[in-house]
Amino acid sequence: MTDPNSAWRRTGAALVSMALSLAAAHAVAQTGDYIVAVVNQELVTAAEVQLRLARVREEAARNRTPLPPPTALRKQALDQLIDERVLITNARDSGTRVDESEIDRAVANVATQNQLTMSQLRDRLKKEGVDYTKFRENVKDQLMVERVREREVASRIKVSDGDIDALIEQRRTGGNAVQYNVAQILVTVPEGASVAAAAERRERALVALKRVRGGEDFTTVARELSEDGNRAQGGEIGMRPADRLPDLFVKAVAPLKSGEISPELLRSGAGFHILKLIERKDIDAFSVQQVRTRHILLRPSAELSAEAAVRRLEQFRREILSRSKTFEQLARDNSEDGSAAQGGDLGWSSPGQYVPEFEEAIAPLDVGGLSEPVATRFGIHLVQVVDRRQVTLDRKQQREQARNILREQKFEEAYVEWLRDLRGRAYIELRDPPQ
Repeated sequence: MTDPNSAWRRTGAALVSMALSLAAAHAVAQTGDYIVAVVNQELVTAAEVQLRLARVREEAARNRTPLPPPTALRKQALDQLIDERVLITNARDSGTRVDESEIDRAVANVATQNQLTMSQLRDRLKKEGVDYTKFRENVKDQLMVERVREREVASRIKVSDGDIDALIEQRRTGGNAVQYNVAQILVTVPEGASVAAAAERRERALVALKRVRGGEDFTTVARELSEDGNRAQGGEIGMRPADRLPDLFVKAVAPLKSGEISPELLRSGAGFHILKLIERKDIDAFSVQQVRTRHILLRPSAELSAEAAVRRLEQFRREILSRSKTFEQLARDNSEDGSAAQGGDLGWSSPGQYVPEFEEAIAPLDVGGLSEPVATRFGIHLVQVVDRRQVTLDRKQQREQARNILREQKFEEAYVEWLRDLRGRAYIELRDPPQ
């Protein structure tokens, strides 16, 4: 499950979300009124631009964010669509291959993360006017784009020993880092929710905020109303370094004292959050929290579909939670991984060691916590956190950590430069509306 490029790889769910958007755009484009741009051998239609504009406006309304003037907004939407076509055509021309099994896992990942079966996902696509075959083709395109993106952008990023020395010295003289133990109440907003649906979810979150700020026990309200994986623990997500928490959370809890609650709702892509700071702790700048995990891995195949693998793991999860079977025995008997003989034990890992989907599954879990089935490019996993610990890095580990931080910091600039170069080499023809 290790991935040296995890800082740059989008999760399977994000990739499928992008593919869903593209497939929906193609569905609309079939009734499009005219072509607005030709990008290499791909077309961009006016209908696609209007669909993109509608989604941007809906998102802005949900988040209450201002938008640029209509002309500038339309240009931004068109530029985004052109960039997407440039990336896709480049990935296709690169000869990069994606196996059908990888597409299966990516699709299974979005189904499991949205608590849908594959048949339910197909129904959702059909309801949105998206052809399933076209959807899979777009998933394939996006997987290829990310593979090429990883390789090409990574090759542009240079980190010198001097850069590493400077960052280490900066962190050393900057004193201690900070850890936070935060509890949250999360009211989710489904992807693609209407403005009315998002407003209803916001009202529900406001009711929760009013209750906890009125003196009700945060843990009780979280267990009753929160929709995150930590609701059974009263929303407590456990002690985390600041750099392992969303920036939105850190900014909100930084001015709080232990026991205080954020004064306002926070809005993220997941929904509305209410935060409580349980504890703040200074830590050594060169320490990291390691996690010890174990897993059961099933690999989809001709004999075992991704949906069947998810169902088997869900059954294993129920058996573990009911204590009718142990995790270790189920792993030994069923896991298709070298760790099976050790009861699925993967040992200790540091942040960034595993692929993003795997890390995202274990991040919110307390010790003993058990994930839902999660799909990665290796297969479908059931994961349990065995223990967590804080360790101080040795000199070699400090330098590797600094190198990864710097590469991540430089990634966005390198990506923009790479995309600019691709666009400069692409054939792009803008067309006026028909008279």
